[in-house]
Amino acid sequence: MTARTPRRAVDASRRTRQPTEVRRRLIAEAAVPLIAERGSAAVGVRDVAAAAGVSVGTVTYHFESVQEVLSEAMVLHIERYYGALSEAADRATRAAEGLRLLIDALFTDDTDRHWRMWFDYWNAGDRDQAFARGQAARYESWHGEIRVLVERGRAEGDFHCDDPADFAVRFAALADGLALQRLRQSPPLTTTDARRHLYRLVEVELEG
Repeated sequence: MTARTPRRAVDASRRTRQPTEVRRRLIAEAAVPLIAERGSAAVGVRDVAAAAGVSVGTVTYHFESVQEVLSEAMVLHIERYYGALSEAADRATRAAEGLRLLIDALFTDDTDRHWRMWFDYWNAGDRDQAFARGQAARYESWHGEIRVLVERGRAEGDFHCDDPADFAVRFAALADGLALQRLRQSPPLTTTDARRHLYRLVEVELEG
């Protein structure tokens, strides 16, 4: 049997290295499920490195701290989550349908993980100004998306609302409160009931 010639290592100058921004994103992506499952306080740099399949040194090379990794991971998840909601609502033929789709997407069997990350992100704002600024921008955008839907529904003749911006504040606040109750289960709250409360708000304030 002919012996195989040992493979030679690829010269370092010929190896393909991923751009810094790509490696950072891969590391942040790997941190997302860890935060969703454990909470950011329970995730360390070694956990992130193991999940990303890289060394601890690689993580610390691309990020100044584990807090920076967690911040980027949470922002990545939140922007993706709300981006998907907005796209679904925008595709609706009428604003009333878009708002219903948005409510349905806020509370499903899979959204508890999102809400855990959202409240983790929310609490982090008390300790980190970067988180606080990100939250303020996210809320401003979120309120704007709801307001635009209401204005569109009003133009289509389906909604009756004197102050869409004011409604957006109440809608977002109710969604947050229901999400917190859903996670704490005190008192118990199903996803169906959470959606029902939001539907009732829409019915009373926009369709009544």
